[in-house]
Amino acid sequence: MAGVLKALVLTGTSPSSYRSSHFPAYNSFNVADRLTPFHRKQQLIPKGGLIIRAHLQSNQANGSGDSNWTKPLLNFASKNFLPLALVGGVALGLANPTLGCLADSYNLSKFSTFGIFSIAGLTLRTEEIGATTEAWPVGLFGLVSILLLTPLFSRLIMQLHLQPQEFVTGLAIFSCMPTTLSSGVALTRLIGGNSALALAMTVISNLLGILIVPFSISRFIAAGVGISIPTKQLLKNLVATLLVPIILGKVCRESFKGLANFADRNSKLWSMTSAILLSLVPWMQVSKSRSLLMMVKPETCLIATGMGILLHLVLLAFNALCIQSLSVVSGGSSSIFSKKQNVTALLIVASQKTLPVMVAVVQQLGGALGDSSLLVIPCVAAHLNQIILDSVLVSFWLQKEQSIDNIKTT
Repeated sequence: MAGVLKALVLTGTSPSSYRSSHFPAYNSFNVADRLTPFHRKQQLIPKGGLIIRAHLQSNQANGSGDSNWTKPLLNFASKNFLPLALVGGVALGLANPTLGCLADSYNLSKFSTFGIFSIAGLTLRTEEIGATTEAWPVGLFGLVSILLLTPLFSRLIMQLHLQPQEFVTGLAIFSCMPTTLSSGVALTRLIGGNSALALAMTVISNLLGILIVPFSISRFIAAGVGISIPTKQLLKNLVATLLVPIILGKVCRESFKGLANFADRNSKLWSMTSAILLSLVPWMQVSKSRSLLMMVKPETCLIATGMGILLHLVLLAFNALCIQSLSVVSGGSSSIFSKKQNVTALLIVASQKTLPVMVAVVQQLGGALGDSSLLVIPCVAAHLNQIILDSVLVSFWLQKEQSIDNIKTT
């Protein structure tokens, strides 16, 4: 034995290699097989300095497979957070209206509206608005279309008859609203359009809408049903509910640069917070009028949903026709209305209508045009449908561009 050790020292051979060469049977002996689970976790042999790697890769592989299905699900939820939040609010109100009624008794909807527009002011970038000077004619027509032309369709909507009639009135009010606060700009950025122009039209239309919407409702909707709307009082309430929080959010952004940087870095967080605050409104509205909604026939809800889809398609066609006409009149292919980036921004933003402003308006009406819950419900569906339809449209445009690029490269 001493001779063997002496030979190992002189030759520099390790005991493991000596055993492998001089005792072949030793290779078939698996040390890990003789270890207990406790020793496998330790993975070290004291004093020997040899590391025994336990074969745990198979167990880890089996465990990692459990999370494969969660990543696509989380990605889908992240990309479609607003529609899921709105649908979830409606479903929760129908399933258990108690909490929604309690929240409504404390006027939580007013706080949620205030929070939505405070976030809108906090995330508003001044430099992006200034980048639209070149395309100002396109932006000007966009504002005219959003605030003056598309509200004219409310008169056609009011000619329809449906029970309850609040479904029709709600969609008519919805058509008088300014454009969406976030989805129009997001879809414009996704398609590669003029996002600065889209943002400018969004901000200015929502600010001017506070002044114009009360008069549009009074002229196009209330007059048709023989109801007088206190326009001045509605205007004051909208200024307090919408304009004041936007200004406060913007002032906070400009006063505290750290807060502005935080808002820019966490834009996804703010958009999700706004979606949650917005979902509180249909949750409380549905909870409050659950018994009344249960008496509405399912086919009536489907008809109202179809009307909302048709309204958005009509607005898309109307704006597309106006853009084409302005392009021909102002110089054809060299016109600013022919630039692809401007066209996509104008078509998407000018054809969408915002739900938060509509909810704020209905709250201030105090039931003058019908039950507030029945007014809001078809507009929630219309808001969801316009986002879905425009997402499909943007996806089609992207696929078309990709196919054209592939043809050019080949």
